Amino acid sequence: MDEERQGQASSVPEAARQGADIQGRNLPDLSWVEAAIWTERMVSALRNGVKGGVWYSLIDKVYAPNTLASAWGKVKANRGAAGVDGESIERFEARAEVYLAELSERLRTGQYRPQAIRRVEIPKGDGTARPLGVPAVKDRIVQTAVKLVIEPVFEVLFHPSSYGFRPGRSAKDALRAVDLLVKDGYRFVVDADLKGYFDSIPHERLMARVRARIGDGRVLALLESFLKQDILKGMERWTRGCPKRRVSRFL
Repeated sequence: MDEERQGQASSVPEAARQGADIQGRNLPDLSWVEAAIWTERMVSALRNGVKGGVWYSLIDKVYAPNTLASAWGKVKANRGAAGVDGESIERFEARAEVYLAELSERLRTGQYRPQAIRRVEIPKGDGTARPLGVPAVKDRIVQTAVKLVIEPVFEVLFHPSSYGFRPGRSAKDALRAVDLLVKDGYRFVVDADLKGYFDSIPHERLMARVRARIGDGRVLALLESFLKQDILKGMERWTRGCPKRRVSRFL
């Protein structure tokens, strides 16, 4: 199916054209994109739009050695605990070159499957606990690689007033924006939060929005596999939205 659709659309750089939904927008600074992944021609396509507004042929950029090496560098810098396989950052680092090559091959051949997520509880100041999922190091690398490839596609669509979880932006930038609004005479603030949003987000609607911009079926399959990862806590294992079940062994 992907091959048929790709045959109807040119590859990413050659497909660049002015997109009606991009015209007239003040696009964000894209100097943060990974140069090893996003070439000048691809960045130009980001700014000008691609045919149909959909990006194809992205999986090869996910499993490219340079992409995985960059993703590993970011995962290593963030440190973090081991996942369900018990493999720590230090253990992975000892054989990083071999492991990254294996990941690249599995992604290229479609054999990669993410492991379950280890669930831990982080104490909060009010006495409650916040659940935290810890993916395996290898899965964090693949997730980061996918993020490096697809993030710019969506970044150019976000509203300029959005600051959360965006590259090159921080809480301080949001505060500066609020300060300017206050100086302009604005006086009302609306504080809203969605309880347990990431546990209740409708996956089908989410993926529908992603498919509107990403046409590479293998990248979409990767994203869906992340959404369907099992969660493992002690002797209980479950998938989001499904009943918990006991397991006879840890892995």
